[in-house]
Amino acid sequence: MFLYGKNSVFERLKVNPQSIKKIFLEENFSAPHIEELIKSAKIIAKRVSRKELLRIKHADSLQGIVASVERFKYADLEDLLNRPKDEQLSLIFLDRVFDPQNLGAIIRTTACFGKFAVVIPGHKACEVTEAVLHVASGGENYTPVAMVSNLTNALLAAKKSRWWIVGTVTKGGEDISSVSLPFPLCFVLGSEGKGIRYGIEKHLDIKAQIPMRGAPLSFNVATSCAIFCHQISSSRWKSNISNGTRNSFNRV
Repeated sequence: MFLYGKNSVFERLKVNPQSIKKIFLEENFSAPHIEELIKSAKIIAKRVSRKELLRIKHADSLQGIVASVERFKYADLEDLLNRPKDEQLSLIFLDRVFDPQNLGAIIRTTACFGKFAVVIPGHKACEVTEAVLHVASGGENYTPVAMVSNLTNALLAAKKSRWWIVGTVTKGGEDISSVSLPFPLCFVLGSEGKGIRYGIEKHLDIKAQIPMRGAPLSFNVATSCAIFCHQISSSRWKSNISNGTRNSFNRV
């Protein structure tokens, strides 16, 4: 795989330099903070022309740097579910998200908020590609991403492990700004056009929605994720999840 763009390569150099095989720099590339990390990590770097760099990776916004890296390593869902309580993450399940721009933005958003992981299905959805990593701008180094064969079965496994399942709906849901979210939490986001599939929606413990009083439009899934992550983060810090107690909610 190839990483490209200053932010993507810089974050990988900081967090996981051992995954980088080689770096290609455009002849006039100058970024001392990146070049110093390349040198300290003893990574092979080669200066090439703009034409050669585009031959290595044809994409917009190369910003003069391309890194050859190991293939993306997905996290294991079972490991995420069984983390110690003080290391638990909130899991964002994505149902039928096909756009790499959206997936990349979601990974970046969850990395910024912290204490999140993303779960995607292995079929009929976007996987982690080079384009996704570029949009994530290094977020993949901070947000684990798990891939599962069946999203419904994965949610049921989480539920069996006493995780709460909350999902987004466009109508009939509780206002996300006022609902008291329970933890540990799996949060499900559906595709923009069709939302969460019925086979998943019927397993939700809580249905939530974003109050919208403006134009009769809709947020795209990446924007919705940012709004919900903010609310989840706020609720998480208010919840006392370190004393072994769980909120008293009735499952639907």
